[in-house]
Amino acid sequence: MLKEIDLKGSNITQIKAILQERSQKDLTKYKDTARQIIEDVKKKGDQALLEYTSRYDKVELNQDQIEVDKREINQAIDKVDGEFLRSLKKAAENIKKFHQKQKEHSWQTHDLPVRITGQVVRPLERAGIYVPGGRAAYPSSVLMTAIPAKVAGVKDIIMVTPPTDFREANLKILAAAKIAGVDRVFKLGGAQAVAALAYGTETVPEVDIIVGPGNIYVTMAKELVFGKVKIDMTAGPSEILILADDKSNPEYIAADLMSQAEHDPLASSILITDSKEFGNSVKKEINRQIKGLEKKEIIRDSLSNYGLLIEVEVIEEGIDIINQIAPEHLELVVDKPFEFLPKIKNAGSIFLGEYTPEALGDYFAGPNHVLPTESTSRFFSPLSVRDFIKYSSFIYYSKEAFKQDADHVIRLAEAEGLTAHANSVRVRKRDIEGEDDGN
Repeated sequence: MLKEIDLKGSNITQIKAILQERSQKDLTKYKDTARQIIEDVKKKGDQALLEYTSRYDKVELNQDQIEVDKREINQAIDKVDGEFLRSLKKAAENIKKFHQKQKEHSWQTHDLPVRITGQVVRPLERAGIYVPGGRAAYPSSVLMTAIPAKVAGVKDIIMVTPPTDFREANLKILAAAKIAGVDRVFKLGGAQAVAALAYGTETVPEVDIIVGPGNIYVTMAKELVFGKVKIDMTAGPSEILILADDKSNPEYIAADLMSQAEHDPLASSILITDSKEFGNSVKKEINRQIKGLEKKEIIRDSLSNYGLLIEVEVIEEGIDIINQIAPEHLELVVDKPFEFLPKIKNAGSIFLGEYTPEALGDYFAGPNHVLPTESTSRFFSPLSVRDFIKYSSFIYYSKEAFKQDADHVIRLAEAEGLTAHANSVRVRKRDIEGEDDGN
């Protein structure tokens, strides 16, 4: 199922061409639909939300049912399986502990004569988190989006998730919302949920940032509302790239490749190795293991279309390929993986060693699983506390400091032809000089 590419003495043009097929799909119709939904929500508010929920989610709600009652959220903790709840709480602890290291603080500097400059760090007031739901449950997405916001100090965390056929949000998602500190939950999905968060309705408050994964309509809606609100990123299909030598366990590698392939037929799973024999062993393991997996058809489609087996002369040659592909998830299943780590320039999240499968990062270890895809790790970072804060700079000048720097500012302003800027300094300078002359 994996396409084999021999890169000995070659370049990665062929690889890039295969991966770029995933992002060359014409998204015009999806964006046009999302744009229409957004306009409807802006004009009709809750009524539009109810109409689209009926049309797309096949759930009939009235206005009073859009928001999940706080009692439902509190009761969800008691209704979910106890073992699941323990695992969820431990995952939340790990995620909180990791993100607390990302907190930033205000600062200021003092110079003589008295000049004070600095930066104030403040949390955003209100964050919106989108959590896929309906028939599938993603409580891990609740933890990964809400906890960094909570650590940042966001006052109100508003969650939207598609309603189920039973008019109730999924219990596991609600339990995760309670543990993560979500303030309000709304039974909304799709582009209409994004529009409600961005512009507000009679029931849903508008937010400052929208984060979290969703389908193509959610992604297009996030693109369209960017500028009205901040967004985390517009994520594409999931990706994993594994660099493995012949000392690795082919059973583990095959399992990890398929763990990403089950997300989506457009998901990309890539293995780079310096051993043809090892690559063949991995392919055999895929054929053996896939028979027992629930989403085998999705996995087959994904691996057939975007699964790659890349053979290099020596394992170190894989580093350049990694940095050019800039994968969402990168596993370094090689001897002495920490020696490779400083050479990795572009990757969303990096997993070191054979006992660190990507699934640990998805659910439990602590680092965020909302990651840049489609090579955007060249300039984007994983979701973090920093996404939920903003910075203001400040300046204070004493009269003595102003007098010392005034001429520099006047020269620079006049060089740009901004005489009013120069004048705002000159009038103050003139008064100070008058005071000096009077003395």
